[in-house]
Amino acid sequence: MQHIIDRFISYVTIDTESDASSETTPSTAKQWDLANKLVEELKAIGMQDVTIDKKAYIMATLPSNVLHEVPTIGFISHFDTTPDFTGFNVKPQIVPNYDGKDIVLNAEQNIILSPNYFKDLLLYKGQTLITTDGTTLLGADDKAGITEIITAMEFLIKNPEIKHGKIRVGFTPDEEIGRGAHHFDVEKFGAEWAYTMDGSQIGELEYENFNAAGAKIIFKGKSVHPGYAKGKMINSMLIANDFISELPSDETPETTKGYEGFFHVHHLTGSIEETVLELIIRDHNKKKFEKRKELIEKITRKINKKFAKQFGADIVTAEIKDQYYNMKEKVTPVKHIVDIAEKAMREIGIKPLIKPIRGGTDGSQLSYKGLPCPNIFAGGHNFHGKYEYVPVESMQKAVEVIVKIAELTAIGDYVKTEETAKNKK
Repeated sequence: MQHIIDRFISYVTIDTESDASSETTPSTAKQWDLANKLVEELKAIGMQDVTIDKKAYIMATLPSNVLHEVPTIGFISHFDTTPDFTGFNVKPQIVPNYDGKDIVLNAEQNIILSPNYFKDLLLYKGQTLITTDGTTLLGADDKAGITEIITAMEFLIKNPEIKHGKIRVGFTPDEEIGRGAHHFDVEKFGAEWAYTMDGSQIGELEYENFNAAGAKIIFKGKSVHPGYAKGKMINSMLIANDFISELPSDETPETTKGYEGFFHVHHLTGSIEETVLELIIRDHNKKKFEKRKELIEKITRKINKKFAKQFGADIVTAEIKDQYYNMKEKVTPVKHIVDIAEKAMREIGIKPLIKPIRGGTDGSQLSYKGLPCPNIFAGGHNFHGKYEYVPVESMQKAVEVIVKIAELTAIGDYVKTEETAKNKK
């Protein structure tokens, strides 16, 4: 267990925050600090064909140790952390034998990690937790995943009696800003399928995610002295407010769960003359996803019609861009890859939690690039903020899942799983 703790801490104490405003890949130079460390570590544990390209995408190989033909599988994680909360100067705190009570993250600032608010903490009573010091995020998203993959590969190398086929591992930059798979070379990776180790709670197994789009909406206005503005001034901020009020008030992130989609207004800046509204659109159902985009366009047309005579041109412009799609469409035809992960969890005593991802993952884009890629738990909770934590035992179990998936694939048990499923039909 200490080996996992030490490895994880060595990763999270390196700042790898990504930056959506940057046009480079990786988006921040500091991501190279961990990327280069990972390359050396992969070589040190005995991985082969370790490469890093000019955009910091890392790949490595664990050769097969069986004589019969086995599908090449992969495990993937990202090394950047979200720009939503600072990842600079992370100071992890170790909480052994958690007693189920409040954890003081920062006494000076009275920052408390409490099971009264974060009820999932009680699942890990008696376990060892790694938390923040209340001033940064932790970085378990997704340095826990990297820790688990490297530890699993090291275990397989040291225990050659465990049979496995060829395994490829990949680590990516910029996942947190939606670009993790943009420059991932699926052909070079050469796996038939892969798993991202990027989920949360122990047992999570996901192969459905949102269809996603982003919208940037620009509102124009006319500024006139307020004392003489009647019938002349057009305040773009008020028009933006009218636009938002046309969106369903009960379809926001804070009012939805499970398969329910939403509109999320995340940036609004403006003046009388111009206001810019940015929002994201999410839905698991493709038809509902398309209808959400149509609603944005419908509201835009309605406002333009209202101001056509007074403004003399379109007063609102909406730019909608698709971001990623539900991986279910690509994974379902090869459902046995999910069955293998589910079987692996059950064999090591974990109850699988198969549910949709209320977000995106590298696996979504990779699935559409030809690499079917379900998502498996990495163990962390409360990502992207100061209350983030990870149970060490969950990371250990994730290592065991990786090893078991490799073993099941090598003995061909996934074929039995497929046949069993067909017979049930």
